[in-house]
This record gives sequence, C-alpha cells and structure tokens, in this order.
Amino acid sequence: MKLTKGLGAALVALMLTAGSAQAANIVQTAAKAGKFNTLIAAAKAAGLAGALSHKAPLTVFAPTDAAFDRLPAGTVENLLKPENRDKLAAILAYHVVPKRITSKQIPRGRTDVTSLNGKARALRVRKNNNRVRVNRARVVSADIHASNGVIHVIDRVLIPRGQ
Repeated sequence: MKLTKGLGAALVALMLTAGSAQAANIVQTAAKAGKFNTLIAAAKAAGLAGALSHKAPLTVFAPTDAAFDRLPAGTVENLLKPENRDKLAAILAYHVVPKRITSKQIPRGRTDVTSLNGKARALRVRKNNNRVRVNRARVVSADIHASNGVIHVIDRVLIPRGQ
C-alpha cells in the first residue's frame, strides 16, 4: 500500500520528533502522560521518527495503551512486524487531522473530517450533549494542548476499512 508517504510520514514523525523548546509538542505531551506507550512505540516501528521538521498544527485522536489492549490478541504484535510497516503507518495516519480542532470547534451533530490517511473514509465526529465520539471511539479527555496541535484521548484504536 502506498500511503502518501510525505504527508503520512510527516504526520507520524511529528508525533515523534522534539518540538519547540518553549512548550511540549504532541509526542512529548503524550510521553509525559504515560498512557500512550503503545502509540509511541507503534509510530517508531513505522519508521517515521526522523521524517518531520515542520510545525503544522495537528489534531491527534490518541488511543491509550488500554485501547490498544482491547484489540484482538496478536494484532499489535502483527502490526509491529517490519513487513506491516505501511499498514501501521496508514492506521496511525488515520488518527491525525491536519489542523487544530478543539472540542469547542466541533458542532453539534455529525461532522466528517479528513485524516492524513486520505485513502480511508473520513472520520465521523459526533457531538451530543458535550460528549464527543470519533467513529466508534469515545473521547475520554479532550483538548490537551501541545505546541504543535491538540490531543483528544480516545478509548479505541481507529482502524480504517480494509486494514
């Protein structure tokens, strides 16, 4: 599978590279939280750590370690294999939107947003009574600000169809 490597790689690399000295970037913020170890390890395994040097604003729907644990047994281990690197990169890119979106900017009802994995169907973001869902995942913590974007913590890993 050919992921738009420039954009997809840049996205995940952004999640892994050091950011501004003034404020923590998305990866630094996630690492400090201590509950995104699988997400960070997956991004490293995808070989995307050194690909980014820009500071595009991003929104990351970040699954916790517990969300990865909910996947069927062996899924994470299989995705971490070198031969599945492109598939893993595509899945990670599906969790990122190439702009900053806070929970207050999400309108009530359903909104479709395009992730960096442009080949997958758009993410369905639904907001009702100040509760936000992305596809079938629930946002359990919103608006964690970083120097290069915002993180919304989700309780499931988002898998694009066909992955």
